[in-house]
Amino acid sequence: ATPVSPQAFPLPSLPRKQPTVLVVCGPAQNGAIGLVCARHLRSFDYEPTIFYPKRSPDPLYRDFTTQCEKMDIPFLSYLPTEVQLINDAYNAVVDAVLGAEAEVAEGTEPCAAILATLKHIRIPIVSLDVPSGWDAEAGGSGGISPDVLVSLAAPKECARRFLGRQHFVAGRFLPYDVQRKFELNPPEYPGTECVVAL
Repeated sequence: ATPVSPQAFPLPSLPRKQPTVLVVCGPAQNGAIGLVCARHLRSFDYEPTIFYPKRSPDPLYRDFTTQCEKMDIPFLSYLPTEVQLINDAYNAVVDAVLGAEAEVAEGTEPCAAILATLKHIRIPIVSLDVPSGWDAEAGGSGGISPDVLVSLAAPKECARRFLGRQHFVAGRFLPYDVQRKFELNPPEYPGTECVVAL
């Protein structure tokens, strides 16, 4: 469920000669998706760094963390509050802090401090599923403003308010019974692509 096709990566703002990406992961499901994203980026010769301050005790999430560590993906011990340090060190940020499952987490630490920092960076932000700080239904108010949105399975209602440069959906392998249950009308995925631009 991560963008790993020629259509999605490299983004025009993420040339391979400067392949550094900061992947910021929250404690719940979207954070686990961020860990998987970092692993895929590493497989495609990018240089991800992960910030994962509140690790989940879930065994699956621990396995994802171990896989990233075994791929020599570095983990930051803290997120610099001086946004210029982030702007200078990375070419893009993957926002996997909060997702569709977020409720009041954005008001709690460390999520509130992370969102405060992400709101001020100048490098492109790629949000996974739902931009952090947005309500999955109503959309954004006070959250971050990503350049790219990667909707997982299908766009959420809040995607109607997305004003960034690129919107992708990653849902090719969504089971047919799930598609029927939720009356989804998935886009056509060309060739062997796992994502498609909307």
